[in-house]
Amino acid sequence: MKTYMPSLVRPITPALLAALLAVPSVARAQAPALGDAAYDVRGQVEALASAFRDAQVQLETQLNAQRRNAQGRQENKNGNESQWDVAYERARQAIERAQWAQAVQQFTMLAQAKAPRADAATYWRAYALDKMDRHADALAAVGELLKAFPSSRWVVDGKALELQVRQRAGQTVAVESGDDELKLLAIQGLQQNAPERALPLLVKVINDVGSLRLKERALFVLAQSAAPEARATIEKVATGASNPELQVKAVQYIAMSNQPGRMTVLNNLYAAASDLEVKRQVLRGFAMAGDRQRVLTAAQSEKSPELRTEAVRQLGMMGARQELWQMYQKEPAVEVKEVILNSLAMSGATPRVAEIATSERTPALRIKAVRHLGMMGGDSGAETLLNIYGKESDVQVRRAVIEALSFHNNGDMLVNLARKETNPELRRELVRRLSFSPSPAAIEYLTEILK
Repeated sequence: MKTYMPSLVRPITPALLAALLAVPSVARAQAPALGDAAYDVRGQVEALASAFRDAQVQLETQLNAQRRNAQGRQENKNGNESQWDVAYERARQAIERAQWAQAVQQFTMLAQAKAPRADAATYWRAYALDKMDRHADALAAVGELLKAFPSSRWVVDGKALELQVRQRAGQTVAVESGDDELKLLAIQGLQQNAPERALPLLVKVINDVGSLRLKERALFVLAQSAAPEARATIEKVATGASNPELQVKAVQYIAMSNQPGRMTVLNNLYAAASDLEVKRQVLRGFAMAGDRQRVLTAAQSEKSPELRTEAVRQLGMMGARQELWQMYQKEPAVEVKEVILNSLAMSGATPRVAEIATSERTPALRIKAVRHLGMMGGDSGAETLLNIYGKESDVQVRRAVIEALSFHNNGDMLVNLARKETNPELRRELVRRLSFSPSPAAIEYLTEILK
């Protein structure tokens, strides 16, 4: 292949590509002036396509990220973790990483916005302020907790924190808080060398007034024990005898325990719990234990949209394809059907997703199914996408098919579609996708455009 003159090569931009499509031929009268080496069309096209791919790869990455973010936002809207849940977890991560200033900022925002867990956010704000040695501000935050949420389950922890803050500020207090780090080391040492002596101390830590961090570690150590007293303590915490976050951790430990009676405990917890996050964790525990029927019952009968969504999600992770398909066919709400569709794709139910992409009446759901087919791959999926493109009249659905086919890296398919396409907008989209393909068919077609 002849070489080309680098000085004559321009990076392809969207505007330049549009111009090439609008004027598909080049005046050959200019060829002698440029010289044979410079006018090697195939070499030029390959260089232009390569330059275009390099220039556009960052844009394509950004577009994909935007689509993923948009999909995530839609899933949140349909019942997955809400924006407040995400913000709260981010703030809790700042606590775990000892990023106190960041935690104060984030929890302040949650508290002022009166988010669903504003009481917990107020507590953690006070906790982070205390870690920054801003004792007066920490006490003020505890005061806000006690005043604004007098019946909150965080009040006990707030009062315990208040005692610790006053002690560190030099005030005389009636309760000796001690050093959490030393207590943790002592507990771990006893657990390794004298577990029978550690057990009652761990139970005491859980039941006494003290820091949440110390209680979390004590609960973790208790979860490693098979002693009846340890199990009874964890079950007591899981029923709501402590603050909500400690309760959630206890539910997680029960689900992971493999104890003989854990399903009965989890079932009773689900029936008695009023906290949404606790019920969510119990559903995950059912799924972890492989109890498909309990998860299915929640997905079909639960009144809370958030819990129905969680149950559907867990069914997808469990591979409950038949159950999900039956639910999809009976479900009237588009939002819920989209969640079920996501779970069908997660479970690998390619034929069902293809059926939705082909026969679903709602365009938005067909588009979603088409995108899932693109990500699921496989020759049968590609053939299904081609059939959909040939029969589909909705431009947005056809555009989604083009996007999905590009994930398969099949330049031949895209070229065949581009040759037949009469819609200028869709043809431009096909050529744009082909510019990323290294296949010989794609390069040959781009060459034809320039001739």
